[in-house]
Amino acid sequence: MSAQAIPQDGSLLSRLDLALFRLEKLLALLAGVTILVVMLISVANILGRKIVNVPVPGFVDWMEQSVPLIAFLGIAYCQRLGGHIRMDILIGKLRGRVLYAAEWIGVLALLALSATLIWGSWLHFDRSFDISAPLWSRDSTIDLSLPTWPVKLVVPVMLFLLALRLVLQLWAYGRAFVDNAQIPVAVPLIETPAQQAEREAGTVSGLADDKDGAGSEGTSA
Repeated sequence: MSAQAIPQDGSLLSRLDLALFRLEKLLALLAGVTILVVMLISVANILGRKIVNVPVPGFVDWMEQSVPLIAFLGIAYCQRLGGHIRMDILIGKLRGRVLYAAEWIGVLALLALSATLIWGSWLHFDRSFDISAPLWSRDSTIDLSLPTWPVKLVVPVMLFLLALRLVLQLWAYGRAFVDNAQIPVAVPLIETPAQQAEREAGTVSGLADDKDGAGSEGTSA
């Protein structure tokens, strides 16, 4: 799924969708940069160990700290593009209000799960954070004694951002259901394999229009 498959119509819903998407893209970029840094540190660790027998100090600590960034910084971005695991084989057979109702129920269930995870991950962060402790941390990594609360805070914050995305999608599917829209805005459309192949070919060849990363501006709902 790509940004091109998400129609826009200039409404308040579309403007909020695009505003949130800009933040999601930035965070997804940071996740990508984190992966690059992890790769470079891993290469340095391997070469240092093999060539001069000097590994990167605290290598395991840095790897542990990077996991939440890699796993969660792009979670809302992926949801916006419809990239999470979905039952497209079943959903793809639905049309009109039946489709919008099914999508709305699925998003609502995911929002309820996200709210539960926000609560649990916040408690996990709170157990590691202490304003009166050194570095504000009750726990730290083994080798370098890095405080763990910053990366633990990433999880509830990113889940909250995901919840905001889900609220927008509930609004979008609810609006599409009420209006019986031909093309719902601010939500990913289900593409056929042929459409996916055509879009990917256009992206590779540089023909895809990605002016604002948001799709077909002016599409009517």
